[in-house]
Amino acid sequence: MSEPNQQQSPSPKKAPLTKNRAWLYVAIGGALEIIWAMGFKYEAVPSLVVLISLLLSFDLIIRATKVLPIGTVYAVFAGIGTIGTVVVEAVMEGGISPAKVGIILLLLLFIIGLKLSVGGSETK
Repeated sequence: MSEPNQQQSPSPKKAPLTKNRAWLYVAIGGALEIIWAMGFKYEAVPSLVVLISLLLSFDLIIRATKVLPIGTVYAVFAGIGTIGTVVVEAVMEGGISPAKVGIILLLLLFIIGLKLSVGGSETK
């Protein structure tokens, strides 16, 4: 008995995630965090959008941590979300205190510093 010819189609190999693409995932995930966080406060953001943003943001962060240090990724992700939600709330509420602006700028400086410090610290 001869076995039928079984040809396996070659599965396309996924290119490994680059660091630049991983940082893009972190940035997009942080932006999506702003959307879902705002959805908890403002009814103008539909529940489905909140749910999709929440799931997609964490999926992107999980993917990014395959290449980048998890602590740095989470700090940058949370920082983007924090800065974004404060800015959106300031726009929606009509103002922001100078102290809050200073603290947000300081946080932004630390986020940039974290991203820049990752350069040679990976063990992979």
